Amino acid sequence: MRDLQKLLEGVKNGRVSVEEAALELKAAPFEDVGFAKVDLHRRIRQGAAEVIYGEGKTAEQIQTIVRTLLDNGQKTVLITRLSREKAEALAPHFALAYHPAPRIGIVGQTPEPDGLGAILIATGGTSDIPVAEEAALTAEALGNRVERLYDVGVAGVHRLLVNREKIMSASVIIAVAGMEGALASVIGGLADCPVIAVPTSVGYGASFGGLAALLSMLNSCASGVAVVNIDNGFGAGFLAHRINHMGGKL
Repeated sequence: MRDLQKLLEGVKNGRVSVEEAALELKAAPFEDVGFAKVDLHRRIRQGAAEVIYGEGKTAEQIQTIVRTLLDNGQKTVLITRLSREKAEALAPHFALAYHPAPRIGIVGQTPEPDGLGAILIATGGTSDIPVAEEAALTAEALGNRVERLYDVGVAGVHRLLVNREKIMSASVIIAVAGMEGALASVIGGLADCPVIAVPTSVGYGASFGGLAALLSMLNSCASGVAVVNIDNGFGAGFLAHRINHMGGKL
């Protein structure tokens, strides 16, 4: 379904008739498939189409939702927390690109990147990469240019500091870290753009499954740092996408 603004611009410029626009706007805002009510107007309301959360759904349910979205004009369908077994069940039915580490599935075309600039994603360590890739693939599926800067944690902060140019030129930065989660504060003290902190459940016993990193990031002394939930790479990627596309509202 076309973006509402583009639809109205089409009417204004004569490329779309009033009747065609009225028909498109009359389309059902959702489709009831029994076990789910698939949101077909989310792109019009929020600027991004519905994303499927794969955990807790059967492969058959996911297949039905994907088919409903595609049949209603959605070009790219993002599926998060998708297990390998469910991905294998979906593969014969769709052109599915599956990424096992972040458990992300993408059906259809990845849009050309646009927005204000690049989203930079940095991790404290290699163990944080699965969460970082969930953020990166989410942002890319929504139409953003993503740069990756992995394993630059404070245990060897020189690895981060040699990348100051990338940090200074980013439109949004996502800092992904476990342990004590200090990476977000360090980046927040260097960058002039919004920083989204993602605590991960990486760490030894007293990290309490990411709670220590979460509290550390919430108490960051660096201004301009926002925090999403533990291991929520998707939430960070989606928020970064919105920030990176604020230019159209300025």
